[in-house]
Amino acid sequence: MNAKLKRDLIRLLIGGLCFVALEILLRTALEDVMADKFWIGYILYIPPYLLVSYDVLFRAAENIRYGQVFDENFLMIIATFGAFGVREFSEALAVMLFYQLGELFQSYAVNKSRGSIKELMEICPEYANLEIDGEIQKVDPDDVEPGSTIIIKPGERIPLDGIVIEGDSMLDTSALTGEPVPKHAIAGEEVISGCVNGEGPLKVKTSRNFEESTVSRILELVENAGEKKARMENFITRFAKVYTPFVTVSAALLAFIPPIFWGGAFSDWLQRACVFLVISCPCALVISVPLGFFGGIGAASKAGILVKGGNYLEAVAKMTCVVFDKTGTLTKGEFKVSEINPVGITAEELLEIAAAAEIYSTHPIAQSIKDSYGKSPDAKNVSDVEEVPGKGVKAVVGGKPILLGNEKLMSYASIEYIPATGAGTAVYVAANGKFMGSILISDTIKDGMADAVASVKSAGVKSCIMLTGDRRAVAEQVGETLGIDETHAELLPQNKVERLESLLKKEKANEYLGFVGDGINDAPVLTRADIGFAMGSMGSDAAIEAADIVIMDDDIHKISKVIDIARKTLSIVKTNIVFAIGIKFVVLALGAVGIANMWAAVFADVGVATLCVLNSMRMLKVK
Repeated sequence: MNAKLKRDLIRLLIGGLCFVALEILLRTALEDVMADKFWIGYILYIPPYLLVSYDVLFRAAENIRYGQVFDENFLMIIATFGAFGVREFSEALAVMLFYQLGELFQSYAVNKSRGSIKELMEICPEYANLEIDGEIQKVDPDDVEPGSTIIIKPGERIPLDGIVIEGDSMLDTSALTGEPVPKHAIAGEEVISGCVNGEGPLKVKTSRNFEESTVSRILELVENAGEKKARMENFITRFAKVYTPFVTVSAALLAFIPPIFWGGAFSDWLQRACVFLVISCPCALVISVPLGFFGGIGAASKAGILVKGGNYLEAVAKMTCVVFDKTGTLTKGEFKVSEINPVGITAEELLEIAAAAEIYSTHPIAQSIKDSYGKSPDAKNVSDVEEVPGKGVKAVVGGKPILLGNEKLMSYASIEYIPATGAGTAVYVAANGKFMGSILISDTIKDGMADAVASVKSAGVKSCIMLTGDRRAVAEQVGETLGIDETHAELLPQNKVERLESLLKKEKANEYLGFVGDGINDAPVLTRADIGFAMGSMGSDAAIEAADIVIMDDDIHKISKVIDIARKTLSIVKTNIVFAIGIKFVVLALGAVGIANMWAAVFADVGVATLCVLNSMRMLKVK
């Protein structure tokens, strides 16, 4: 409990003690006196009332000044002032006291629900140990340029992304990925900001500035998550804007119309109107519904899943189709040259040409070719490198125009080639318009992918589909192994979008489609899908920015986890809405006819809000 909540609790305890003392006093010594001198009630009750309610009075005044009249603060003030007006002093104080206790409890619940988010926000490093001319300087991470050398001491948080150049240690990645097993970091390994270094010191060469680092992107995603409200949250906001003025006007009519036209004591009808106002306070809805979604986002972050808004959580709960990218998502993306088929030249010469053409590419296939060649191509011999989207690359190597890519590139350039027949991805090479051979590159399926796909289906997803630019034979083999329902292969990036569009058209009302990818070419598809899932650990920056949900440790199993969290969240929110509106309308009707008193009104307001908040807090226990 923070300092503000403690101060509020002490203030309400004092107010509660005053209420109890006054009730005892009035039931004994002052009962007869009050019958003749009612003004004593104002003298005794107004000070503790002001102690308990001064912040409500202030907020109501501020909101009225800015044109926001009809809110819960205004309703409570009007209701309690009305109770004072009919000399129901104890009820006026009791209603405000219980309302404030309810608000206090709700604030505590909100703070508690922020726990996992707060823990995540604490991954932000405060400093970096920058090495300059052999000396260590403690600087702000924002001041560290890419390519700098930093030292991470044992127990310190890694401030920037980079490559380990010296050292051996274990990294605690749980704050980022939800994975309790430490990650081994040695020379040559990539490390990401936000992780905590274990026992050994590490020397790291930074690869990005702080604004582009993993920790900075994560914090930005978390901070912006609350801005994207679910449809249910927006409904409650719209509902409260209409509902609150309606019940305020209804209460005014209830206070004045019946005694004018049908007779009866004005004080009785004014009391009914006050009861009506207390009941009508929509705080149960406006607090518990967003709290439910916030709790769901917090539960997901605990599991290493970043959900960018409540609207995406709501969509995941209704997701019926999941579309997967293949390379890097279902497969490891760790390509190795498995077969070399030269034509007219040696295998070494074919690899040399291919490695030179791919010298500037960071694509896994390109990297596998360069790794297999085992040497560093001479950049002076390479020029005019140009990527052909979905097909390959063009380059000039040693003065010769080189084409390197898939069969589409060969057909595009009208080059006759010998199709590769082995299992894997075929890269075809041509020089001076002549076919020089092919290189077969194989990828392996990630461990446990078949179980992961099965878990997605068991979570209620009707169909799992795979889209890939890879060869049909390879794609179908992977799809069959993993239990994929549909496989669409040999797709260019724009073809993936077109295929996704056709799948979206097949959706029924209130059904959603999710796409899971990790590459730069996945960004357009991630954006177009109802829900985009990106792999946060190995995924590209473009994919992570385009996605709606980021899985920090690349574990596909967590798709079923976030589905479970989303459906529990939606169930809790729906329960809160039905319960709160149902109880309120019943007690409102009873209050209008004089059956429900102020204590029933307190239950319909504070009691219902408290129960709804308790229900929402169940999301905090989801593991």
